[in-house]
Amino acid sequence: MPGQQHRRAGQLPTQPSEVLFILKKGRVRVFRVSADGRALTTAIISPGTIFGEMVLLGQRMYDTYAEALDDTMVCVMSRADVQRFLLADARIAARITAILGRRPADLEQRLSGSVFKTVAQRIATTLTTLTSAQPPAGPLRPVGRHPQIALTHEQLAVLAGTPRETCTKVLRDYADHGLLRLARGRTTVLDPERLRDAAG
Repeated sequence: MPGQQHRRAGQLPTQPSEVLFILKKGRVRVFRVSADGRALTTAIISPGTIFGEMVLLGQRMYDTYAEALDDTMVCVMSRADVQRFLLADARIAARITAILGRRPADLEQRLSGSVFKTVAQRIATTLTTLTSAQPPAGPLRPVGRHPQIALTHEQLAVLAGTPRETCTKVLRDYADHGLLRLARGRTTVLDPERLRDAAG
């Protein structure tokens, strides 16, 4: 039977190569680790979305991991649970198919961004992704009319694939130009349109 897991920010749930997750609360970062130990963020999962979908394809990916960006709650389903409770319903199966169909394009976009974009563009892209995905939840909190991302510079650096010191320098530069307001563990987006332009 499906079960639930609660994880605090920074914790790793059972790895997505083993089960299917449905995220109910919070945000989750899915990433791959290369042979030399480098991590590439492949997706930022928002509530109502599945991850760990390789179980649907009968495949296992030992280099794929998931990390909670903040306190999360997930529904955990084995392959048998998926076949019994999800794929048997045509509407749910169609929705899952649509989600899976978007994943290759999302991954290709992230991979091309990591190769062709500058560090500043990658950081702007990360911030834009966090502020545009789903209604405010998890690390995204509204402050007046401005969205606020409750992640440290180190966490943002990991998501953007850059050293923390470089991330901090870029964030300060964006703040100096009026795009952001920085506080300890908080980044407030003051000008989303200019930030999207900076993302390239």
